[in-house]
Amino acid sequence: MRGQFNEQFIDSFEAMTKDAVRVQKQTLARILEENGDSEYLQNQGLAGRTDVQSFKTCVPLVTHKDLKSFINRIADGDSSPILTSKPIPRISLSSGTTEGKPKYVPFNDQLMHTTMEIYKTSQAYRNREFPLVTQKGLQFIYVGKQTTTKGGLIVATATTHVYSSDQFRNNIKSKFVCPEQVIFGSDFNQSQYCHLLCGLLFSDEVEFVFSTFAHSIVHALRTLEQDWEELCSDIRSGFLSNKITDSSMRSAVSKLLLRPNPDLAHSILTKFKNLNNGYGLIPELFPNAKYVYGIMTGSMEPYMKKLRHYAAHLPLVSAYYGASEGWIAANVNPKLPPESATFAVLPHIGYFEFIPLGIDPVDEDDRELEVVAAAAAGEQEPVGIEEVVVGKDYEILITNFAGLYRYRLGDVIRVAGFHNATPELQFICRRSLLLNVNIDKNTEKDLQTSVEIAGKLLAAEKLEIVDFTSCVDRSIEPGHYVVFWELSGKSREDVLDSCCSCMDLSFVDAGYKTSRKVNGIGPLELRVVRKGTFQKLMSHYVGLGAAVSQFKTPRCIGATNDVVLQILSDGVEETYFSTAFD
Repeated sequence: MRGQFNEQFIDSFEAMTKDAVRVQKQTLARILEENGDSEYLQNQGLAGRTDVQSFKTCVPLVTHKDLKSFINRIADGDSSPILTSKPIPRISLSSGTTEGKPKYVPFNDQLMHTTMEIYKTSQAYRNREFPLVTQKGLQFIYVGKQTTTKGGLIVATATTHVYSSDQFRNNIKSKFVCPEQVIFGSDFNQSQYCHLLCGLLFSDEVEFVFSTFAHSIVHALRTLEQDWEELCSDIRSGFLSNKITDSSMRSAVSKLLLRPNPDLAHSILTKFKNLNNGYGLIPELFPNAKYVYGIMTGSMEPYMKKLRHYAAHLPLVSAYYGASEGWIAANVNPKLPPESATFAVLPHIGYFEFIPLGIDPVDEDDRELEVVAAAAAGEQEPVGIEEVVVGKDYEILITNFAGLYRYRLGDVIRVAGFHNATPELQFICRRSLLLNVNIDKNTEKDLQTSVEIAGKLLAAEKLEIVDFTSCVDRSIEPGHYVVFWELSGKSREDVLDSCCSCMDLSFVDAGYKTSRKVNGIGPLELRVVRKGTFQKLMSHYVGLGAAVSQFKTPRCIGATNDVVLQILSDGVEETYFSTAFD
């Protein structure tokens, strides 16, 4: 029956995407009809028109800054039709990792519905490629805290809204090896411990490992490598560790332990002792696992090496593509590795436009530079899904059912092809610049590449970079880049000296290289922080309202984000300066 359901859902999606252009026009018309009497659309002069041309002529391109005053009025309790005809019942929080200030984003029932559409579409194609028996997974998800606005609206991350919904909760018992009390636990560390314990207790039933972001899977498995003896002790004795103090979580998980199980504890102990530095941990402990699943593109790419180490031969399957502002596309080719993952636009969940960046798809070597150059040049007019060109890069705009119209997500995507008549997208990078002192223009991808190249020098030391971030230091002239590393162990000074200079040389931006040679930019600085510093960073953002499963380490810290910069500075143990351009 489940296989039949998957095929029926796939058949429906295939039929819809064959007529994607018409569906897009219908979707836009529906959005404008439903919200035509909103203050925002009334001000644009549409006068009830719902066609594409009128929409593009009347409605401007916007960023969050342009809508902030409208959203704040909604948050403060103004229930008049401001961005949508019906009142907005909930507010989502963006991650806010760069400047330390999460953004408010409208969230309503239609957005919940589109979220479920993305989930079901991806699941149908995934189940076709990787048939499951138990349908159960070790899923590292955590419901973040919920607060209320001045006007009484619930505020939480988008994933927390989803995980707290009836649609999601109705599926918990059938797809999770843990009870729902673990997901809704009050303390992240306790929830993570219980996720791991339940996974080990029902290891033969686990058919996939999942978290919203790859970072959460890596973080949990690193914890497993540290805590496995205590977990085995719980299983051996049949008694849950005293560190689990959340009463509802403790009660629910204790019922699963039931009785001492020394045989299972011994089996887990033996498996851990046979592992070589954690390699193949997932298939070794969960022998029926078929794949590892989560968002693995963009800022999650630095965790791929470690995740592959844990997964060994198991496929890594990229999830869906979207943002706090709304979903866009689903992975209908789940066997593609994360580096090649594409996402097919769902034409019925929003209206999508694409700003051409004027980049030659053949010239791969200068891709990042051209993305930046295009950002500085005059913009071309946005185009619809029927006008995009395979191989070219675009900035994506979203119009959704929750009051965002021609909203700039700031993502650069590449059109990799078409699934029937709907584009298949690859995420390239954020359009905004991360690092800039002088005439240099370096993106998140540039930083990531530089760190990866330098990180290879640690291989002989059998060390790895646990996490990293950066900032620009202008406190002295000339300004320079600062990169923070947390390492898995202690490295020699000469190796870290070499890593620092290697990073400096690995930035290929012409403006950066020129500035470094003439001392327009100072030597790159590498600051090595003590173990646990990035955990403190995550705890800080969770305290601001971020969900752990939605957390993304910020790759560049803004100058105004004093608290985060202080957390990093307090953790610094060693400092090195590049001699690459001496």
